[in-house]
Amino acid sequence: MKIRMATWASVAVLSVGAGMMSATAALAQTEAAPGGGVSPLTGFDPARLQSVLDGVHRAGMPGVYVEVRDSGQVWRGASGVADVETGRPVTPGMRQRVGSLVKTFTAAAIMQQVEKGRIELDAPIARYLPKLVPGKRGQKITVRMLLKHTSGIAEYITYAFPSLRKFPSLADMSPKSLDDNRFRRFTPAELIEMGLKAPAVGRPAGSPGVYANTNYLILGELLEEVTGTTAEQYITRNVIERAGLRHTAFPAGPRIKGPHPRMYEAFFGLIDPPRDYSVYDMSWTGTGASLVSTMEDLNRFYRRLLDGTIVKRSSLAQMQRTGPAISQTGQKIIYGLGLHELKIPGCGTFWGNHGSVWGAETLSWIRADGKRQMSIAMNLTRWNKLDPSGKPQPHPIDDALSTFIQQALCSDDNAQAEK
Repeated sequence: MKIRMATWASVAVLSVGAGMMSATAALAQTEAAPGGGVSPLTGFDPARLQSVLDGVHRAGMPGVYVEVRDSGQVWRGASGVADVETGRPVTPGMRQRVGSLVKTFTAAAIMQQVEKGRIELDAPIARYLPKLVPGKRGQKITVRMLLKHTSGIAEYITYAFPSLRKFPSLADMSPKSLDDNRFRRFTPAELIEMGLKAPAVGRPAGSPGVYANTNYLILGELLEEVTGTTAEQYITRNVIERAGLRHTAFPAGPRIKGPHPRMYEAFFGLIDPPRDYSVYDMSWTGTGASLVSTMEDLNRFYRRLLDGTIVKRSSLAQMQRTGPAISQTGQKIIYGLGLHELKIPGCGTFWGNHGSVWGAETLSWIRADGKRQMSIAMNLTRWNKLDPSGKPQPHPIDDALSTFIQQALCSDDNAQAEK
């Protein structure tokens, strides 16, 4: 049975990645390299990986690039184009806006402060930020609830982007505010206020939790309060640099430094042809989704997280204490403290995250034993067009992406999973 994987737009409000456009002729680039030469490849077929990656491009994805690791071996591949107008090819080492994957970085930074005794996971957030989350609400919501999306605080994005206010009725939304906000500079405080003023989506510690970026902007303010520096600076020095990441950074402005693709947003077919949002002020996401990285760096980060380099193993165990939560697509996910859990029968348990911002979709998974990994980036989002009832329709990209993920994580046609 084929692994069924949903590429949720888990950070950007809106559902399942979507909306295809035809790219220019496929330009596939592959790189096979030793990753230390520790052990031979096991069930790892570079030619097959390239073939199924090409299938994602042929299905309608303009450009897709990836790094897959198996023990000591590495395969890096790319297929398609970074720019549909010029035909410039994507390459495996390009940078990408990685969306909600930054939540794992933010959660790790919080756990470092827990280890230092400056933060208590089960302390009310009002102990640290009484003015930001005032009153009884601040006394009931704990740091752990923010990390786990069980605070009951609402998502701010539909207020920051007014043309999305009709969500989850996709057909009644408009992409107008995506353009209006391209160069708008938000502050975390104003975004948090939007989320706090909105009707609560649950009670504190309620189950299932409800995913909201507001939680992680509050955690960014908490980091600043206890460290005396901005959350971005702290995460850079104590998470990114500790993990040895060379191409990962918070953007200083609307442009990405270094080689990167254009990033096309289709918005469920409401933007046709899809529009490039690679130049965008990411202050609308902050510590929730603004990070830029490479697939190599993401794989290194999750390896270092699981091997105890970034946080202690006791802290990792806390991060891996999961529970149910409802994603922004209405799907039930299994979420810990900044980490998703994915169980694939016959293949293993994987940890990681997935993220989407306007025009960019990224997934990163590592098996619990640390030996098998995959990070994949795509430069088109929300490719599923709506039917007359306003429901996103299946697209060939969906099946092609599921086929690739199955091959990358399991390399076993008999592996079975439902997600």
